[in-house]
Amino acid sequence: MPISSIDPDNYHSLLTNKISLIKDQFKQFALTDIETFESPKLNYRMRCEFRVWHEGEDLFHIMFNKGSKERVRIDHFPPASLLITELMDDLLAELRPNEILRRKLFQIDYLSTLSGEVLVSLLYHKPLDDEWTAECKALKTRLEAKYKINIVGRARKVKVVLDKDYVIEHLNVDGKQYIYKQVENSFTQPNAKVCEQMLSWAKNAIPYKGDLLELYCGNGNFSLALADKFDKVLATEISKPSVASAQYNIEVNNIDNVKIIRMSAEEFTEAMEGKREFTRLQDIDLTSYNCETIFVDPPRAGLDDDTVNMVSKYKHIIYISCNPNTLHDNLTVLTKTHNIEKFAVFDQFPYTDHLECGVVLTKKL
Repeated sequence: MPISSIDPDNYHSLLTNKISLIKDQFKQFALTDIETFESPKLNYRMRCEFRVWHEGEDLFHIMFNKGSKERVRIDHFPPASLLITELMDDLLAELRPNEILRRKLFQIDYLSTLSGEVLVSLLYHKPLDDEWTAECKALKTRLEAKYKINIVGRARKVKVVLDKDYVIEHLNVDGKQYIYKQVENSFTQPNAKVCEQMLSWAKNAIPYKGDLLELYCGNGNFSLALADKFDKVLATEISKPSVASAQYNIEVNNIDNVKIIRMSAEEFTEAMEGKREFTRLQDIDLTSYNCETIFVDPPRAGLDDDTVNMVSKYKHIIYISCNPNTLHDNLTVLTKTHNIEKFAVFDQFPYTDHLECGVVLTKKL
């Protein structure tokens, strides 16, 4: 996003325009009400990625203009969390005079939390040797005087972890705190305050009963918050790091009714329809689950045709979407069997055209 477009005074007018576009796009569904969940106007991004530019003795963050591809120097990035904002300056001040740490550094990724932890990933076009590791450890020690920080170094086929490659986040949902392990280079919700609102909305979206089936569960972001609303939760996720994080999160939150299966949504659909057998399901009695509700949070591509067909068999559907276009396509099919009960928008990315959506559907009588 152009930095010049980030003006808190314009936040509500921009959001109103985005909601108008959503209403127009989904007008065929005759939505009677759209719940709106706003973002903090500044310092809302918990993770940021910047390229690094070398210019003589100077070293600074840059981004590229999507339209013109023009390089833009970033000395201050208003969307970044306050923790990242402060660390950006301090980190570059450490890197500039250090030839070992700055040479062939081409990208810096930041992952921060509301709970005060931050993880920095330094990406290089060079091997990371013992000398680099020693210098990086010394850097970490100096920064620890001010920050609860960990550092990861990355180069071609190499990953060097100083202590740990994750942060521990604490999110508050309806007065209850949930703990989440968020691993470097794995997907996490970028706007933590909006994420808390999404979790609360999902948790209170329908009168729950029975068991829940969840597809695309990631690190258990929604699974944990929804667990106390259901007897049992069966969730699927294909990413190994995300599944490992989910298992950690289940244990640390003392949740005993959530089961994670490492499968894609497409594979699980094939298993449910009897098209394929999977050894990963051999110890799970699917018939023991009484799932009236299914929760889906698919990638931008949305649900494929077979998964839409499988999802349509459930009484209640909760659909979180990061792409209104594919959501619209899926709803065109799902509304043949279901009524839209609730529709919400979540402003994960202020000052952009993007809105996340949440939909609750109930099977027609």
